[in-house]
Amino acid sequence: MTARRASPDTALPRSLLSGFLAHAAQSPDAPALTVKGAVLSYSAMEATARQWASAIVAALGRGAGRVGVFAYRDEESYVGVLAALMSGAAFVPLNRAFPVKRTAFMIRRADLDAIIVDRESAAQLEEVLGGMGRPPLILFPANESRGLSVAGVQVLSRPEVESSTPLDTLPPLGPEDIAYILFTSGSTGEPKGVSVSHGNVLHFVDVATRRYSITSNDRFSQTFDQTFDPSVFDLFGAWGNGACVCSMQPIDLLVPDRFVARHAVTIWCSVPSVPALSRRKNLLRPGAMPSLRWSLFGGEVLTAEVAQAWLDAAPSSTVENLYGPTELTVACLAYRWDSAVSPSQCVKGAVPIGRPFEGLTAVIVDEDLRISPPGEAGELLVCGPQTAPGYWREPEKTRERFVTLDAAAFEGLRFYRTGDKAVLLESGEYLYLGRIDYQIKILGHRVELGEIEAVLRDVARVDQAVALGWPLTAEGADGVVAFIAAADCD
Repeated sequence: MTARRASPDTALPRSLLSGFLAHAAQSPDAPALTVKGAVLSYSAMEATARQWASAIVAALGRGAGRVGVFAYRDEESYVGVLAALMSGAAFVPLNRAFPVKRTAFMIRRADLDAIIVDRESAAQLEEVLGGMGRPPLILFPANESRGLSVAGVQVLSRPEVESSTPLDTLPPLGPEDIAYILFTSGSTGEPKGVSVSHGNVLHFVDVATRRYSITSNDRFSQTFDQTFDPSVFDLFGAWGNGACVCSMQPIDLLVPDRFVARHAVTIWCSVPSVPALSRRKNLLRPGAMPSLRWSLFGGEVLTAEVAQAWLDAAPSSTVENLYGPTELTVACLAYRWDSAVSPSQCVKGAVPIGRPFEGLTAVIVDEDLRISPPGEAGELLVCGPQTAPGYWREPEKTRERFVTLDAAAFEGLRFYRTGDKAVLLESGEYLYLGRIDYQIKILGHRVELGEIEAVLRDVARVDQAVALGWPLTAEGADGVVAFIAAADCD
């Protein structure tokens, strides 16, 4: 899937695409992505993404609003993100590992104009799109034939996509435009879409670039599914600085040190479950990952034992614990591990989540949203340029979670209520204490137990259902156990 390279758009306002386009112009032959044994240069990815974007714009007769990327750790999944942005759209990651009904709901709620689909995900399309009133345009960049029989669906297969002339001029995108929509678990049984702007992501990438001294010589691991927002750091932390993204397949996560060595990875980012599993299997060998400069963990609780074991395996790296819900754009607090000092700052083995990124403000409040004194636990609220605009087409939920505080020091600031219980330690570091609501972390993903209960009540046609995280782990839980009660059920 290659095409001729179009000229760079030098007059475009700054957006999530800006860094990628600049480095494609400066170093067109530099590697931008390694995936499934293939190495794609910046120029190849740019030209292909412009071609796919052109196909979308031509078929729609206009720029797109939102484009789904229904692909998994392959060329379509990464080029698709760039193509969506180049068509003027926000990208919406979809995942074939999700239940089909959930994917169909996400497509309808996001009101997608188009979906870029890879070979394996295409098998779900007929069920996903069935009965949809206004089905989106479908692009099969890797499929030779259309092979889809759903009424009213326009399909572009590989020959049609490749016959498109790459866009020479891209639609302008600005800081206020939505860059992506990610769906998270919702208490009503329906996922809610978090809208994140280009400005939100640019602030995060700028902070990360300075904090981690990212250069074009870096090579990023890509451990996260693209429906999980830390993947945005993998992609645009790298592409915004001319670095290379090294995509990992699920099997690679079982022996991360081999992948790091094979691809000379310099910046690692994953959930703590990955090193925790390697540690349990005695696979974290001291000194096994000398190429790493930075080792970043987020998405769930990082324990002191896991942090130190990883540092022993990557002795040239600096380990950081990151914290940040999707609504605060990837990560908003960070704690730097120090083997001499950090163990004494941990509580019950949990590593602190640290201090806010520059430009952000964090506070602890009580149930009435009054500022709590240091040392008193309460709900963690954060504000600043990484605070998302809100939930896609859900103003009531947005008003519930994005609030202002009745305190003179924070007048006019818009805080996000994380729903996380935390405390400010004497060291000035924040410590995560768990959820104050009904969410739980399972393998790094936020799962709303109320959503599971709502679905169970509907499917089992009962009035009572209770879901619990089980078995419990230091990070949250490994799974869920649920109970239902009915007249004919004990």
